[in-house]
Amino acid sequence: MTGGGDFRTARRIAVYGVTGSGKTRAAADIGAVTGLPWHAVDELTWEPGWAEVPRDEQRRRIDAICRGDAWILDAIYSTWMDVVLDRVEVIVALDYPRWLSYGRLLRRTGRRMITREPVCNGNRETVRHVLARDSILWFHVRSFGRKRDRIRAWENDPAAPAVQRFARPRQLAAALAGPVPTT
Repeated sequence: MTGGGDFRTARRIAVYGVTGSGKTRAAADIGAVTGLPWHAVDELTWEPGWAEVPRDEQRRRIDAICRGDAWILDAIYSTWMDVVLDRVEVIVALDYPRWLSYGRLLRRTGRRMITREPVCNGNRETVRHVLARDSILWFHVRSFGRKRDRIRAWENDPAAPAVQRFARPRQLAAALAGPVPTT
């Protein structure tokens, strides 16, 4: 783990990482440890039938959460990143190797296709979605470097929110299990 700030004492937390890194699970686990409410961003940005919520409505929904005193978001989309960065105290950055996050994504996507497990708002992953040019698998490939660069830029920017970066899942697990620092 690197970076400043500690999610266990923060009140406004955003989890950031590449697709497949485990952001939703991390947000739920952080919520369980801290007692803070966490929000699944996909539930706020995708309607049934994979209809994307208009960007202005996404911003409104995220802004309503970020105006609160205590929250965890399981993702930060670039279209409303500024809303989150204006209020977040700590960014929990899941900066895992590509092989790990892509492997997780492949397994999760395959499982969801086979079990028909809903993703968000009743949406399901299908073979057609996975093979499409805008599929989640292709999105991982296209966005991996950009997201990793953004994590490092935040870490090196004294004006950016505190970043608590984890390079391996076991580092996050240890932080979740460890004692909460006293202030």
